[in-house]
Amino acid sequence: MKMIPLNTSWIDTPLGPMLAVGDDRALYLLEFIDRRGLEKEIERLRKKTKLPIVPGRPNPIKQIEDELEEYFSGRIQEFKTPLFLLGSPFQKSVWEELQKIPRGETRSYAEIAKAIGKPSAFRAVALANGANQFAIVIPCHRVINSNGDLGGYGGGIKRKEWLLKHERK
Repeated sequence: MKMIPLNTSWIDTPLGPMLAVGDDRALYLLEFIDRRGLEKEIERLRKKTKLPIVPGRPNPIKQIEDELEEYFSGRIQEFKTPLFLLGSPFQKSVWEELQKIPRGETRSYAEIAKAIGKPSAFRAVALANGANQFAIVIPCHRVINSNGDLGGYGGGIKRKEWLLKHERK
């Protein structure tokens, strides 16, 4: 059986370049190229899928590039590109809950934990939030601390501020 590699491509955005990884069926990763730990994330992806990662632009990467352009210009509210989620059942439940946060709104880690039926798991929710492999698309930037502080963001706090402001327009 022939091994089909994953493809990777750079996408320019108003917040800086992003790296997309995908195959003909789905997107596996979308991150800002200056994200701390990106190399480890790519290596983990390569190990889990047991696939080489080579340059290329399959349809899911073209689709997310178009959707990001629409998102930044304010023409779309949600993303339709198929995602391949690599995570534990708990992480996937957190990521699904993140996708329910309406544009322009925020939730705390504690609110997410409560929403998935694990009210005391707010620290685990924070870790799952940080393990999200789809910047912007799975909106971990919409999660803040219970006291209203922005908290952290893998893409950097300035980007988080910008994204929240953009989505409130």
